[in-house]
Amino acid sequence: MLPNKKKILFICTHNSARSQMAEAIVNSYYGNDYEAYSAGIQPTEVNAYAINVMAEIGIDISKHVSKSIEEFRNASFDYVITVCDKARETCPFFPGARELIHKGFNDPAEVTGPPAVVRAAFRNTRDEIHKYLREKFGKEK
Repeated sequence: MLPNKKKILFICTHNSARSQMAEAIVNSYYGNDYEAYSAGIQPTEVNAYAINVMAEIGIDISKHVSKSIEEFRNASFDYVITVCDKARETCPFFPGARELIHKGFNDPAEVTGPPAVVRAAFRNTRDEIHKYLREKFGKEK
């Protein structure tokens, strides 16, 4: 973790899509002022659709891995943001958080149908996350 940057931890259930996208957006667009991480209550693997829709906006998360919140239990963060309701219920308190925020986003991984429909759901969630982060954390670098 780098000094002088505010640190953010995004928590989701599986650390497969929403939290991964949020981490990457912060580090790509707001990296001058913030350093982001992500973790899951029950980590699995990064969703291929998340990798795909992030690549569409020039952000490569293909090397990201799903991490457990246990890896961050002893770390301090300026913000810990739960991005799904299950994570909020499971983790209503995080010991190292200066500020705990909940901002739920629809889970695109729950969308079924043809690949184009699922991809559109991932794009929509990506764009909603980006809009929220732009409003919350300000200017892009």
